[in-house]
Amino acid sequence: MSKQETGRQIMREVLGTSYMERRDQSTNDFNAPLRRFSEESCFGEVWSRPGLPRTVRSLLCVVMLTALGRTAEFRIHVGAALNNGCTPEEIQEAIYQAAVYCGLPAANESFRIAEEVLRERNALPA
Repeated sequence: MSKQETGRQIMREVLGTSYMERRDQSTNDFNAPLRRFSEESCFGEVWSRPGLPRTVRSLLCVVMLTALGRTAEFRIHVGAALNNGCTPEEIQEAIYQAAVYCGLPAANESFRIAEEVLRERNALPA
């Protein structure tokens, strides 16, 4: 299996079939090279490595995207964390940890978005 095929398979598992369908429908000549790079490098190369379980990779993404303030990608990766078996409590703790190192404004925004995603997925802790 090629890196691109492996990456697309992992993306489908991590991000979901509906995400991949929307992504494929919106792929065009302009964005195709970046999307192929993501499939091959990000998911086909890095996410396919055996050194970390997907739950840890997901929590790392949640924390790094909090630090970078990339809210659109953060929203996607909160859903991916749930798909990968992370609990709402683990997501909460990862963002809380990020507050110390990334700052309260970044963590506040991430908490707000994570709560929205958790509500949408009926996964908000009681």
